[in-house]
Amino acid sequence: MTGRDDILLEITPLVLLKAYAVGIFPMAESAEDPGLHWIEPEVRGILPLDRFHIPRRLKRTVRQGVFELRVDSDFEAVVDGCAAATEERAKTWINDRIRRLYGDLFEMGHCHTIETWQDGRLVGGLYGVRLGAAFFGESMFSRARDASKVALVHLVDRLNAGSFRLLDTQFTTRHLKQFGAVDIDRLHYQRLLEEAIVEDADFYRWDGGATSEDCLQSVSQTS
Repeated sequence: MTGRDDILLEITPLVLLKAYAVGIFPMAESAEDPGLHWIEPEVRGILPLDRFHIPRRLKRTVRQGVFELRVDSDFEAVVDGCAAATEERAKTWINDRIRRLYGDLFEMGHCHTIETWQDGRLVGGLYGVRLGAAFFGESMFSRARDASKVALVHLVDRLNAGSFRLLDTQFTTRHLKQFGAVDIDRLHYQRLLEEAIVEDADFYRWDGGATSEDCLQSVSQTS
């Protein structure tokens, strides 16, 4: 952690992108905290795109097409879901400044959502930041079994299809490790980041018709 900024300091979307480009990202202590901390972990979590693992039961769920997948259709609702308190997470780090900044990045085309819908209701999803051929996962949520996991599978498929080189998870958790997430040191991460952000990638490569089976086969071929 590099320290806490002054709450009067204006952080613009462009400043935020420059921070990501050097391996730094912001967090707040809580939703009520008006300030932000700049975070630069000594140990960084990544999910290698060529070694993504899908648990067997989740493969069945993806194959069955339980959820409707949408991309970038309701950014605010996804952030609301990520910010909501749950039994496992009593408080959130997503405050009003985070909402505004990432909302601006979304309008600029640098922030994206993968959403899982069921019976016309948003039941899970994730959002993150895109810069070059790097994608920085910010948060995910689920209101139905496997909803966020299916969103993650589709994210990895989309990143592979679009020639992305880095999926940054910031930290690793038991949840992410089941998919192959690993910890790397800061210097290793910086090398991967520098190589990724100067490359071109296409987040919308799959738009126009990849099915759940296409997605499953594509991800399986790279794992």
